[in-house]
Amino acid sequence: MDEPLVEVALLCLGRAPGDLELLVRLEIVAAADEVDTALVVRGHAHSFAPSRTRVTLPPMATILLCGVDLFIRGKLEGALADHRLITTDGIERPDIVIADVARLDPADVADSYPDVPLLGFTNHTDTAGLRAAHAAGFDQVVAKSALFERTRELIDGLLASVE
Repeated sequence: MDEPLVEVALLCLGRAPGDLELLVRLEIVAAADEVDTALVVRGHAHSFAPSRTRVTLPPMATILLCGVDLFIRGKLEGALADHRLITTDGIERPDIVIADVARLDPADVADSYPDVPLLGFTNHTDTAGLRAAHAAGFDQVVAKSALFERTRELIDGLLASVE
């Protein structure tokens, strides 16, 4: 479709409308560790105004995934996008370890990370794996379905226990 451009007169003495000006101008820029809440709905759906509210984000945690397959890792990455997920030991100590106790020996994981909060998961039918992880000293042991339903709650609880 070829339509000619038509000039539209602005009613505010040649200036952009107030809402559009506020939307485009975004005066407040958030710092690297803050969420920018510059657009706040006021009154109706088309009215935006900058806000001076700052929301400080929690620090990024390093979470080591042990024995976790690609499918589960993808789901965890989506749920924990504000944290760094790694799959191999590095120089820095992880803040939390998440382990698939059906694929690894829970005692080996607990021995490798004695001072790190441990979250173990397995299938709900793997009662031996759940018991072995509890016996090894895991802080939390859940069924795989509970891991996906309560990911944020579990991780936040373990992070709070570290602080």
